[in-house]
Amino acid sequence: MNDAAARDNLADRLARRHDFSERVLDAIREVPRHEFVPDAQREDAYADRPLPIGDGQTVSAPHMVAAMCDRLTLRDGEQTLEIGTGCGYHAAVTAELVGPENVYSVEYLKSLAETARENLDRTGYGAISVRQGDGHDGWSDHAPYDAAYLTCATPSLPAAVIDQLRDGGRVLAPVGDVSQTLVYGEKHDDTLDREFLTGVRFVRMQGGE
Repeated sequence: MNDAAARDNLADRLARRHDFSERVLDAIREVPRHEFVPDAQREDAYADRPLPIGDGQTVSAPHMVAAMCDRLTLRDGEQTLEIGTGCGYHAAVTAELVGPENVYSVEYLKSLAETARENLDRTGYGAISVRQGDGHDGWSDHAPYDAAYLTCATPSLPAAVIDQLRDGGRVLAPVGDVSQTLVYGEKHDDTLDREFLTGVRFVRMQGGE
């Protein structure tokens, strides 16, 4: 099976198991996950599970990437903040939904930020902006954002990220430590209305000291 067929097969499996929008499934079909994972993981690139990407970090399972994109109802042209670039795969899927020039991603580890930029440039998503820094600070230069999400677990939603959402903006993040819950929020009049969705397991967010 070639890589394009493997992506189609993955998207078809997700469609059978989950009620994801066609836009999200099409984004999964487009992004070559095998180009974002280390060589040793390429044979498993289209398995629906997390994979190690070095430095003790992982790339999320495709169903989780799709679920987060779907829950945020990302629309073309929306300014979107990602905390935790990792290898760049999730950012690329997001870019298929909002446009690469509208994705701003913050990665704590310098080595991963550099690798993500290389992966994104090589696969045609070079217009995505990646900054090495502490995700607790968000990225104020491009605020306000229509949507934000975290790909790492945090004890509480970072105040700066919430502050950088526009009124009506949405945020999605795994919240907790040993026990984590995916939390969705919408900002209205400087208040964040929260919805607790499901139990999850993500690597812990770094920084914030």
